[in-house]
Amino acid sequence: MMVDHTKRFLVIRLSSIGDIVHALPAVAALAEAFPRAEIHWAIEARHVRLLQGNPFVRRVIRLDTLGWRSKVFAAETMEMLIRAIAELRETRYDAAIDFQGLLKSGLIAWLSRSGERVGFSENWLREPGAGLFYTERVTPRDRRHVIEMNLALVERLGARFLDLAHWQFPLPRTEEDDRYVEHQLALLDAREFILINPGGGWKAKRWAPENYVELIRKLGNESAWKFLLTGSPDEEGIIRTILERASSPRAAYIPSTIVQLISLVRRARLFVGGDTGPLHLAAAAGTPIVAIYSADDPLNKPERNGPFRPEDITLSNRNADPRSGAWRRNDSYLWGVSVDSVLAAVRERLARAYG
Repeated sequence: MMVDHTKRFLVIRLSSIGDIVHALPAVAALAEAFPRAEIHWAIEARHVRLLQGNPFVRRVIRLDTLGWRSKVFAAETMEMLIRAIAELRETRYDAAIDFQGLLKSGLIAWLSRSGERVGFSENWLREPGAGLFYTERVTPRDRRHVIEMNLALVERLGARFLDLAHWQFPLPRTEEDDRYVEHQLALLDAREFILINPGGGWKAKRWAPENYVELIRKLGNESAWKFLLTGSPDEEGIIRTILERASSPRAAYIPSTIVQLISLVRRARLFVGGDTGPLHLAAAAGTPIVAIYSADDPLNKPERNGPFRPEDITLSNRNADPRSGAWRRNDSYLWGVSVDSVLAAVRERLARAYG
């Protein structure tokens, strides 16, 4: 355990949206354990806005590892790498905490020349070789959710374990983005709405578009609320197809930036979607959730990285018939979760939240 005097910590969690969200409580716990500490965060440039206004992070170090990898032999890439290493070494860190568990994140910890380099032990790493770069390896036994696992890393440095009631998620917020969302909602007369996110990192994590079409139609028959769809620009085509086929006057698409999406999530009465960044933002914001998960991915199980509030409802294909033609096929949509089961979960979650 570190002595409580001014310390400098380097947090390494490069991506993705959900994983960054899941690291926020641990970083807050570290800051509270060392009130005078200076915490820097190394993160992919495309996710920097998630740390905007974070009261626990003094400095953000932007990296572009995907860009470097796509142009590995370019002179510009070498220049960017040299600048990044120099920035990592500007500060003499007392400890680097690698929440990512990849070879590249372990290397970043080592390049920072931190006095201590803390990461997970081999069985909890995405790439076991990352452990070679650590001076401290933590085994998060008896920790089910990844947020609890992340807390184990900072506990090794002196932070205390925090239960759910004390987890902090300082998500970004701006007046400009709030105004945009309020304006869009006013145009749609959407005072009460369910937020639906049909996207996902890859096809096997996504519930089929036709399922969302049927869900919207059935919800429309029993609710006067609006149904607002969200997603990344790459998902706009699927979203518009869902809206066209559902043909509901109360369903609409609201394009948004990440901070505008967070503003929408805060106002939603319910969030429905799969294992994707917006779902984890909804969980962090405390929005009621119905989540749809695939049991085929061993690293993204609901109990490990799903919604963590006991009132939320997660459905998966864990108990579906393995003889289904879509079983373990990555080129197929998430299978084995029926529209009627999601509809029942929506009714139940709304009842839990609002009576």
